[in-house]
Amino acid sequence: MSTAPRRLMILRLLLGRGSFRISLQLMQVVLAVAWGTVAYGPFANALGACGWLVFLPNAAEKSVLKLAPRVRVTRATVTALAVRFAIAPVLVFAAALLVTLAVAPESALLPYLAAACWHTCSGMLMTVSGLHRLRGRASLDAWAFTAGAVLVLGVTLATWLADWSPRTVLLVLPAGLALVALAAVGALPRDWLRPEPLRRRRLVLAYGRTTWLLGVPELLDALTVAVVFFVFAGVGRVSDSGPFYLAMLAAGAFSSIVRYQLRIHQPGVSLRQRGSGAGQARAKAMAVLRAAVVGGMAFAVLFGTALLVPPVRDALLADTGIAMWAALGALTVVEIVVAIAVMYGIFLIENTGSPLLGASFRGALCRLAVTTVCALFLVPPLGAAGGFAAVVLALSAEAAALHHMVRRHHSGPLTGRPA
Repeated sequence: MSTAPRRLMILRLLLGRGSFRISLQLMQVVLAVAWGTVAYGPFANALGACGWLVFLPNAAEKSVLKLAPRVRVTRATVTALAVRFAIAPVLVFAAALLVTLAVAPESALLPYLAAACWHTCSGMLMTVSGLHRLRGRASLDAWAFTAGAVLVLGVTLATWLADWSPRTVLLVLPAGLALVALAAVGALPRDWLRPEPLRRRRLVLAYGRTTWLLGVPELLDALTVAVVFFVFAGVGRVSDSGPFYLAMLAAGAFSSIVRYQLRIHQPGVSLRQRGSGAGQARAKAMAVLRAAVVGGMAFAVLFGTALLVPPVRDALLADTGIAMWAALGALTVVEIVVAIAVMYGIFLIENTGSPLLGASFRGALCRLAVTTVCALFLVPPLGAAGGFAAVVLALSAEAAALHHMVRRHHSGPLTGRPA
């Protein structure tokens, strides 16, 4: 089992994931130009509203990367559970999409089901690729996402040349990525796919609990962004979904690189942060989260002040033009910095042991609630800029909640109990 890929392999992994992310960003820009704002807005809204579903199958990756380095006898069973947890959401949404295509092909629900299939297939591919890294075959991770990038670029080129509709693109993308993901599953060792009959019910329950505690916070964090898209649709500002989605996609690209680095090193970090190492990790997490809280407070003051300055306010309220993109670019940079700080703090907390696993879940609930309230107040008058402000303020609130919970626990014994 591999816990720390070599530097050259890490570079290959980043190139594979990076090519996939760049192809997605390029596709969105090309489609926005090819279709125009009216047609691209609903397409972006469907993808954005379902973006949180990528973490439904991907929750299994975090738990298996945490548990597999700590177990030997039951390792094959744990990895097999991860595969099953990752595939299940894909099967559910694929079945719903096929039924909708057969019964109501013109349903307004169809784009959202197709987007859900795309995101769950992406999450499944991430989990399976994580298992390949775990067994020392990290190159398969890079090749899988390179194949995904080729798929996205092919669909983009076909759309530009053949004028494919948003519906066609949303149907072809998940179908192609599902083939890539199934090929990656087929390359896993047979005993990781079909282990000996499971007789340890407690192991299944323990794995499910760890997956829930580690995976659901990330899913809820992604759902907070989807809430903004729901508000766009609810208040009749669907056209703002396009600029907001493009900017959030750029922010997500940077965050995903950091998240991927953390996943690569998670097995080794999980081992180092057992026992006395847990106290040092919690202290570091508190410092990072405190910085995120201060940054969020400074942003709130600056954003409120900017609304009082006419030229800046006009840029934040603009629907098109260079001023709008400049304002969104500045907001994107702020979101990236605060999001990465919170992500790293959560990573340190989750890998110290079981006592604090529930903290990230409660922090994510806090972020979801704050995002919903802020989006309802800020999106109707401010559009995409209001959506970004809601996301940043909610990140700061999550950091404050996490800091409070870690400080309360950190005041006790510094030794952590292994999960």
